[in-house]
Amino acid sequence: MQLSPLRDARTDQPVATAAVSITGRPEVVASDRRGRFALSGLPGGGHELSVRHLGYAALTYPVTVTWGLTTEVDIGLSPDPVELEPLVATATRPRRLEVNGFYERRYWGDLTGNGTYFTAADIERRAPLRITHMVADAPGVRLANCDLQGRGCRLYSTRASTGFSDEECQLNVYLDGNLVVRGSEERWSRAAGDGPFSSRPPPEPLNNLVLPAEIAGLEVYVGRRDSRPSSPAPILAAAPL
Repeated sequence: MQLSPLRDARTDQPVATAAVSITGRPEVVASDRRGRFALSGLPGGGHELSVRHLGYAALTYPVTVTWGLTTEVDIGLSPDPVELEPLVATATRPRRLEVNGFYERRYWGDLTGNGTYFTAADIERRAPLRITHMVADAPGVRLANCDLQGRGCRLYSTRASTGFSDEECQLNVYLDGNLVVRGSEERWSRAAGDGPFSSRPPPEPLNNLVLPAEIAGLEVYVGRRDSRPSSPAPILAAAPL
């Protein structure tokens, strides 16, 4: 059965992508951009044609098919505006991160490739056992010195050195804007040997200071080209919830 093009009864324009079927049969075809469609293999006799398209009134129409002949039907669909429920997407962001400029830095960082940023939602999806495991996902960060329980972990930048050798820099860590781990302290302690700085304890590991569930946002800057306002790289900045 070949039917003439579907058209808009008001504008006389072809109607594309309308769903056309015969009641009681599984086959459904779609009209093309010219409104044309074809249903084949129908047995002779009476059938009920069904046409549906969003924005038009559904149409059912009786047709008679004669074996060996083409049946043509002129179909005009009546526009029927459909009222849809408004679609509203709502996103909430921690006020703390909004105030300290985290989202603005992330916006410009994503545009310029400056830094890596993690939100609480990112941390929740990753579900790290220790926060250092999350930070290690950032490009240019190496995790080292962890024991089986994840204690004693240190974070190093693979993109920056101490300046005196090719030794990697340990990341300085800021928690809520306060410097809590100074990576240079461990380097000086090791370099001092039996000197006056040898008694200085190494910096407290990050995992001893904060849990993943306590962090609202993380910023990681690891190279010379990465920089956070008033803080030289390499650093890790964490904002608690």
